[in-house]
Amino acid sequence: MERRDFLSGGFGAVGSVGAAGAVGAIAGLMPGIASAQDLPTVSWRLTSGFPKSLDTIYGGAEQFARIVETITGGKFKISVAGPGEIVPGPGAFEAVQKGTVQCAHTAGYYFLNVNKALAFDTTLPFGMNQRQHNAWVYQGGGLELLRELFAQYNMVNFPMGNTGAQMGGWYNKEIRSLEDVKGLKIRIPGFGAEIWQRLGAAPVNLPGGEIAAALRDKKIDAGEWVGPYDDDKLGLPAVARFYYYPAWWEPSAALSLYVNKAAYDALPAPYKEVITVATGWVNQWMMAAYDSRNPAAFKKMIGSGTRLQLFPNTFMIAAYRAGFSIYDAEAKVNPAFKKIYEPWKRYRAEINEWHKTAEAAMTNFLGNWRAEG
Repeated sequence: MERRDFLSGGFGAVGSVGAAGAVGAIAGLMPGIASAQDLPTVSWRLTSGFPKSLDTIYGGAEQFARIVETITGGKFKISVAGPGEIVPGPGAFEAVQKGTVQCAHTAGYYFLNVNKALAFDTTLPFGMNQRQHNAWVYQGGGLELLRELFAQYNMVNFPMGNTGAQMGGWYNKEIRSLEDVKGLKIRIPGFGAEIWQRLGAAPVNLPGGEIAAALRDKKIDAGEWVGPYDDDKLGLPAVARFYYYPAWWEPSAALSLYVNKAAYDALPAPYKEVITVATGWVNQWMMAAYDSRNPAAFKKMIGSGTRLQLFPNTFMIAAYRAGFSIYDAEAKVNPAFKKIYEPWKRYRAEINEWHKTAEAAMTNFLGNWRAEG
C-alpha cells in the first residue's frame, strides 16, 4: 500500500491495536516524517467541549494529540485543554473560527444557534447509527457537504469519535404518556430539545459536568448525557431513579475536530496528512472504547437498583413526527440545511432498508433468542 493511499482512507488497519501500536503502525508507513530536518516545529492549542473526568470522550482529544506528536517526532505538539481553561465549552466554535485556538474537539449540535445545518456533523433525532453515519461521511458524500458548510466559518472539520447509540437519560418521574412530558425540565441540546419542547417539555441546556448537581438540587427533572460508562462517572445514578431508553435524539453522536482554516493551510502537507490519520484512528478507537466499557457499567447500574424504563411507543411516534416536521420546516428557510438534508435523507432511507434486512434481523434474533432446555 502506498503511503498516500493509506493516509487517504486506509486507517482502518490500525483499529485493532492499542494507541501505542497505532502510533507505531502509522509511523512505520510514514518514513522520514519524524526524522525530516526541514519540517517546522508547530505548537497548537486544542479546547475540548467535554469534562476532563471522562476518559473516553475527553480522552479522544488526548489520544489524537499523542499520536500527532509521536509520529512527527515531537515537532507537531498539540496541548489539550478542558472546558473553561481557555474558553468555556459553548465558546469552542467561535474560538476556532476566530483563531483564539487552532482547533477544538466538540459536537456540531451544540452550535445550532450559529446554523442548524451543523447538526448533521453530529446527529439528528431518528437519524443514522454510528456505522451508517460513518458510511455517509466517508463514502456517501457527507464529508464533502460538511466541509463546504464549515468553510463558511473559516474551519476544516474532521470526524473524530462517536458514542454510538445513547441512553435516554435519568428521570425523577416516570414517563407513561405524553401527558407526563408536560412541563418536564430536561437537560438536552440540539434538535432533541426542540422536539421535547414541541411535546410540552421545558428543555434546559447545561454542560455535562453540571447535570448531576442540577438533578440533585431539583433544578431539572431529568437529564441525559451519553450512556452507562460516562453517566456513572458523572454521578448520575446517585441523583435519579429511572433510566430511560432509547435516546431517539441520538441514535449515534459523532464528534469532530474543528480546525481553524488559516492554521491548517499553514501546515506542511505531511502534518495535514497526520491529522487525517490521527483523527480517523480516534474515530474508531472511541466507539470501540464505549462498546467495551458500557456493558459492565450497565450491569452495575441495574444491579444497584436503577430502574430501567422503555419510552412508551406513543411518545416515540409523536417525537418522530415532530422531528421530521421540524426538519422539513427548517429546509424551507435555511438553504445550507436543505443542501445537506435532502441527500442525507435519501442516504438514510437507502441504508436503513439494507440494515433492517441484514443487521437488524440478526441483532434482533440474537437479542431475543433463548436456549431451549
